[in-house]
Amino acid sequence: MPKLFGRAYSKKQLLERVGDMTQLAGARRAELVEGNERGADLIEVFNASGLCFSVLPGRALDIASAHYKGMSLCFRSSTGDVGPAFYEPEGYAWVRGFFGGLVVSCGLIFAGHPEVDPEEENEELGLHGRLSYIPAKSVVAESGWEDQDYVIKVSGKIRETVVFGTNLELTREISTVLGEKSLRIHDRIENLSLDPSPLMFVYHTNPGFPILDTGARVVLNSSKTTEWLEDREVDPETCTTTPSPRKNAHEDVYIHRPIPDAQGTVHVGLINDRLGLGLYWKFPFREMPVITHWQHFHRGTYVTGIEPGNVSMLGRAWNRKHGYLNHIQPGEVREFHLEIGVLEGEREIRAFERRVRQGLRKRTKT
Repeated sequence: MPKLFGRAYSKKQLLERVGDMTQLAGARRAELVEGNERGADLIEVFNASGLCFSVLPGRALDIASAHYKGMSLCFRSSTGDVGPAFYEPEGYAWVRGFFGGLVVSCGLIFAGHPEVDPEEENEELGLHGRLSYIPAKSVVAESGWEDQDYVIKVSGKIRETVVFGTNLELTREISTVLGEKSLRIHDRIENLSLDPSPLMFVYHTNPGFPILDTGARVVLNSSKTTEWLEDREVDPETCTTTPSPRKNAHEDVYIHRPIPDAQGTVHVGLINDRLGLGLYWKFPFREMPVITHWQHFHRGTYVTGIEPGNVSMLGRAWNRKHGYLNHIQPGEVREFHLEIGVLEGEREIRAFERRVRQGLRKRTKT
């Protein structure tokens, strides 16, 4: 039963009050036609809870922007929503179309800085793989009642394939429920080839201002955290508080091995106490046992990355060395589930932090 505007409403009560449910929630498709955004296309999802977000069918159904009650939940770069025809796969040129956004998908066979893997293709693999630049097919945007819940769904299929090689298909569904301040992504990856394939799949989520600001805190449980340059273990507390924008460009990357709760679920939060607002991420540990934590607090590109995945964003060699690199077998299916939501007010923030602490205590006792 949706809770809106301070009270709960039944389906009947809402239908008595609106001419059409698009007054309260829905998804609208549009076409981007100017400049390098041509081909990205657009699906705008609206929820009267205050949550709105934009999905790009031409870019793997990634979530290019998101707002809550008018406040951006993510960083937006200067590139705009670059269409797939403008993809430059060589080296680091992936960033020419990195719009930031709430979710950018990395993979399917590679995530990391450009690298040659002599044990597999023995050719250069470009930054973070091709997935985010592959257009989706069989795209559907629909809304409807499921018992007493009004649900908005966007779905489609994305295939990364090459003759004589990779043939992986990703089936994606993004959903939100009227009255809720969260969205859920369910991804299903199937190997349609007759050969095993490396599977490197990471959600590059990019919270930004105003939630990301001076003093904002990352809340998580990590059994081990290492920095990227020397693979040296560090205290997670050294990388969880956000500084002010810096004059000189500098970035850091940390790899967290998160601790799940008793149900096997990982909880991560970014909290802005001054605003009384936060974001949370929730996902199964067995599906994504690694979080890459990217920090780029330079003036004008003030962003952090909370990046859960089945591997880290440090490429083939690092993941093979640390036992995270694995293969998806012919006909095998892997599933991934990610929930991203808003924490509003001290009560919700403190409840979230208690949940994180309880998960740590339960794991410690066992």
